[in-house]
Amino acid sequence: MHTENQIWSRLSARDFAALGLNEVAYITKLLDEAGNSAFVVRAANGQEIGTMSKRDIAVAAVRQHDMEPLSVH
Repeated sequence: MHTENQIWSRLSARDFAALGLNEVAYITKLLDEAGNSAFVVRAANGQEIGTMSKRDIAVAAVRQHDMEPLSVH
């Protein structure tokens, strides 16, 4: 039987980046030079999925795709 540490240590960088790929999406607030805000939705591997004008819309879009939204501060 493998310990949890042994299992985690066997993951390649690619496997680790794919964890949660179809389960979670990260939402970050972006401010442009004029001070306008937008909310960027990113996959678990950091790839940008989309940009929304409001956080509520970003959360709804993530949930609509059966994923859990997580905020990044």
